[in-house]
Order: sequence, then structure tokens, then C-alpha cells
Amino acid sequence: MALQTWLLYLIAITGLSLTPGPNGLLAMTHGALYGHRRALWTVTGGVIGFTLLMALSMFGIDSLLKASANALTILKWLGGAYLIWLGIQLWRSPPPNLGTLDDTHGRPASSLFRQGLLAALSNPKVILFFGAFLPQFLDPGANIWLQFAIMALTFVMVEGLVEYLLARMAQRIRPWLQRSGKGFNRSCAVMFIAIGSALPMTR
Repeated sequence: MALQTWLLYLIAITGLSLTPGPNGLLAMTHGALYGHRRALWTVTGGVIGFTLLMALSMFGIDSLLKASANALTILKWLGGAYLIWLGIQLWRSPPPNLGTLDDTHGRPASSLFRQGLLAALSNPKVILFFGAFLPQFLDPGANIWLQFAIMALTFVMVEGLVEYLLARMAQRIRPWLQRSGKGFNRSCAVMFIAIGSALPMTR
């Protein structure tokens, strides 16, 4: 993977990780309830779930590329359309509701890990998103699985760091996100629409 492609990917996944989603909200609420150290189990479960879904997406992409030389171009255009649609959906979505939290404490680490893992795996949009997102940065002439390893490791580091910071700063972020959630959603929506419009045009 070329350095400039990796830097563009890094910027894109940073925007993706900052977008409010089930795992980010879960890490934040677990951070508020159990503390940031215990919330690391939640974060770990989530990033493992995302890595599994990325691998499944890449397996499908690799098979498709072997079947058709034009598959990457088609995936890029379909993926760009999906990213634009996702941005529109995010623009129209309500701010995250963090008002109701489970007030119980002392939940075992295995339970926190399982919740993070299932929150990632049970989201059907994630595998579709990765299927649309990852081809934008692939070089079909290079080793697909080496590129996957680089992208997966980068994503895990960025997503894990963002979720951990959300958990660590949960008490301060919760009231701000409740007040500013709509504007934050729309800022992220503009980012997705811009990426979806621009990336299919790149070589």
C-alpha cells in the first residue's frame, strides 16, 4: 500500500471512528458506569468483532477480483454510492440518546467483552460498509491480504484508541454529546458524502 493511500485511509477511518455508533456509545456508557480500565474489555471485544467482519468483507472482495478484472471499479462506484447514502442517513438521524443507563456495577470482564463483540458482529450495516469502504484503497496489482493486514491493524489502533478515549472521558462527553449530537452527526455526514463522491474518481 502506497504511503499516500495509507494516509488517506487513516484520515477516512479516523472520521469513521469518530462517527457515533453502537460500539462507541457502548464504550462510553461502560466507561461512565465501570471506569475506563474495565471498559477496555468492551473496546477489545468491539475491535475483534470489527476485524472479523473486515476479514469476511475482504474474502468476498478477493474472490470477486479473481472472477472479474472490472470488479474493483464496479465496487468503487457502488461503494461511493453507499457512502453517500450513509451520509444522508446520518444527516437525518437523531442525536444519540444517552439518557437511560443501567445503574448496576461489578459486571464481570467477560460480560463487557462479550457485549462489545456482539455489538460489532450484530450490526448488519458494518459488513456492507466495509465491503463498500475497503475497495476504495485497494491496489488490485498488489497482495490483497497484505493490504488487508495493514488496513485492519490501522483500523484496530484508531478505533480502539477512539473508543478508549470515549470511555475515559465519558462523564464529560455525555452531556456535551446530548446537546451537540445533531450537529456532530451532520459534520460526520458531510465527511461521508465528500468521501463517497471523491474516492470513486481516484485511481
